[in-house]
Amino acid sequence: MLRLDRRTFAYTLGALAIVVAALPRPSQAADVKEVRLDWATYNPVSLVLKEKGFLEEALKPQGIKVRWTQSLGSNKALEFLNGGAIDFGSSAGAAALLARINGNPIKVVYAYSRPEWTALVTRKETGITKVADLKGKRVAVTRGTDPHIFLIRALQGAGLTEKDAKLVLLQHPDGRTALDRGDVDAWAGLDPMMAAAEIENDDVLFFRDANANTWGVLDVREDFAKANPELVRTVIAAYEKARAFAIANPDALKSALVAATKLPDPVIARQIERTDLSQPNVGPVQAEAIRAAGLALQQAGVIPADTNVAAAVDGLIDPQFNPGAKP
Repeated sequence: MLRLDRRTFAYTLGALAIVVAALPRPSQAADVKEVRLDWATYNPVSLVLKEKGFLEEALKPQGIKVRWTQSLGSNKALEFLNGGAIDFGSSAGAAALLARINGNPIKVVYAYSRPEWTALVTRKETGITKVADLKGKRVAVTRGTDPHIFLIRALQGAGLTEKDAKLVLLQHPDGRTALDRGDVDAWAGLDPMMAAAEIENDDVLFFRDANANTWGVLDVREDFAKANPELVRTVIAAYEKARAFAIANPDALKSALVAATKLPDPVIARQIERTDLSQPNVGPVQAEAIRAAGLALQQAGVIPADTNVAAAVDGLIDPQFNPGAKP
């Protein structure tokens, strides 16, 4: 029978620990069998990426499959990320900041668009013409999304708070339906549903501010990015291929959106004209837009007063994966 003295036993355990530590962990690239992404109608590039199969093509040699999940809003994408249901998700920059401050461990690694995708919308007959008119009114909004943050900032600018209006919490498509039915007086809209309300129903975008729309960003789970940096670069390279295709083939981009949304061409054309796809890198420009939104949320009491918003933004944005950046 083999016997080990204490010193030999301790040495053996130490050596075994080194060997075990060197083995690939479940989250490392060696064990990744599937990359999970969302697609969203507010992220047009994701539709092209899904339709053209650029990522599937890039990952096929590694035997890695791709699984797609639809997100109906930033809040859903961020919920999926927080729950580990997806690895990459589409959101607004300010929504990503709010999620990270609330404990969702994500990083922003790519900007899929610079959109004016939200505004405050009402029906023509409501008599609402300015933000101050929302006092005491019912407003449909999707909490934790750019339209929600846009609404808070708009109310602040009019000397109001969320408590001055009657917020009705609905997902974006349901918000538009509620406005159409007269169940609410206004809606913090999101394209392409907002463009549909504008064109199909003659609804009015009574308050717009392009600069208060934060960027459309691709978020990744922080643990996934840390364990699989090359896979993150592969995903972003595929996104870049899809973005270049979308810019070079606007009719194909429109067709992809029409197919996904079942909305008519004029509606999608309106969404596209409000969407800039030319600036994919994340850095100081996005940081400043997100920081400004974060400070407004802090002033409104949505973010705790003792939160260091600037530090939170710095921890959120990760430019190491920018197209062309050196690993």
